[in-house]
Amino acid sequence: MKTKDDFLSGQVLLIDKPLHWTSFQVVNKLRWAIRKAFDIKKIKVGHAGTLDPLATGLLIICTGKMTKQINTFQAQIKTYTGTIVLGSTTPSYDLETEIDKTFPTEHITEDLIQQTTKQFIGDIEQYPPIFSAIKKEGKRLYEFARAGETVEIKPRTIHVSEFEIIEIDGLNINFKVVCSKGTYIRSLAYDFGKALQSGGHLSVLRRTKIGDFDVENAVSIEHFIEGLPLK
Repeated sequence: MKTKDDFLSGQVLLIDKPLHWTSFQVVNKLRWAIRKAFDIKKIKVGHAGTLDPLATGLLIICTGKMTKQINTFQAQIKTYTGTIVLGSTTPSYDLETEIDKTFPTEHITEDLIQQTTKQFIGDIEQYPPIFSAIKKEGKRLYEFARAGETVEIKPRTIHVSEFEIIEIDGLNINFKVVCSKGTYIRSLAYDFGKALQSGGHLSVLRRTKIGDFDVENAVSIEHFIEGLPLK
């Protein structure tokens, strides 16, 4: 069992983030649990790479002196699996917002889907979603979006090393993506639909790897807390 000194000197915790939790909520929950278990007044706890509330999977949590390594972990290559729904879009590019537009899909074939993935391999220009936590003029982009304000968003260059279609189930496209830091899979879903002369939004997202860290070695929030000393 880990000790108070272990957490203060620094730990790297692999958490399998549940659906609907923000990354910030996970950090707060674990910080509170560690402080309570060891009667610590103050301890640094942070995460190495945000996951959207509607995404699940690997969240690296650092404590104590290991928080200095957060930037290093954030820079690692990431692997995701998920589902893109073709034929419709949402303002947030995922299910956080309602479908706002629908598009034809009759022309989309399995071969066209497979061929179109090639456009998204390598260095690509990507516009982050307006519903994102990126800051502009001191405000988060989602704050502008929720207020109905338009704001100019600049594209970013990201790198996709692998974009594999795992299964095609009607309009649901199950995929695996290996990509660089800063990649928005929601934007990839939206752009993929557009490249197919249709629409697309993300319905499922799971982060399975960050560098050499694998979600198979992660634990649930509950499991982690159960392993702490009782107070």
